[in-house]
Amino acid sequence: MTDSMNSKHIDLLDFAELPSPVYFRYADFDTHEYASTHRHPWGTLEYSANGVLHMEIGSRRFMSPPQYAVWVPPETEHSFYSNQPINYRAVCLVPRLCRTLPQEACTLAISDILKAILKDFAARDVKIPEQEADTRLAQVLVDQLQQAPVHECYLPYASSSGLLGILEALQAEPGDNRPLAHWAAQIHVSERTLARQFVRELGMSFGEWRQRLRFLAAIEALDSQRSIQNIAFDMGYSTGSAFIAMFQRQAGCTPEQYRRQRVI
Repeated sequence: MTDSMNSKHIDLLDFAELPSPVYFRYADFDTHEYASTHRHPWGTLEYSANGVLHMEIGSRRFMSPPQYAVWVPPETEHSFYSNQPINYRAVCLVPRLCRTLPQEACTLAISDILKAILKDFAARDVKIPEQEADTRLAQVLVDQLQQAPVHECYLPYASSSGLLGILEALQAEPGDNRPLAHWAAQIHVSERTLARQFVRELGMSFGEWRQRLRFLAAIEALDSQRSIQNIAFDMGYSTGSAFIAMFQRQAGCTPEQYRRQRVI
């Protein structure tokens, strides 16, 4: 993930243990910043308030939009890379608070309450909740994490070489509109066989996977000065309205609203 000559390494927390049961970290990362593979004794909720979070955890890739966060259990190897500027937020939890959270890395849906607490703490640069009101909010946040819906991965990747090749080709060109039948012919299987393989290995259809990919690519494209119409065409949509409808279903807001609110 860090093949750019201009990549900049992100400093990691150098604690042997956390200074408080719940510790918060905030940073605005530029394009091509990375944290090399590491592990620590605490669990971490990794979240991007704006932009797409790119992580590798073990042998798995995680790409997560702002409606989701990535949960990394204690002592789990992981690395991080920023394809674009992102507003990074992390919630670090001591091991005893991780016992009721997933024991494997996963994606967690982020509630509006959790987002609001993170936004408030980041605005006030609260790293260690010390005031009584902040301690209560931190407890609410932990409660929200324990109730958060678990998703294995927002954009899962395949293990079989044939399917992985298709996913990588689509990721290189999200606007590629060639149908499932074309990709099936590329790996010499029937369209029906490939459709079943998508559901079996990824837990979703070809169309759903490509739509999620386009949504993530659109989030990154919205960081540029390109028009919504041009981004829509780049994502393979013939009309801006179809693209806006897809984005609103995924994000809960239009591309223009997302662009306006991206700076917190």
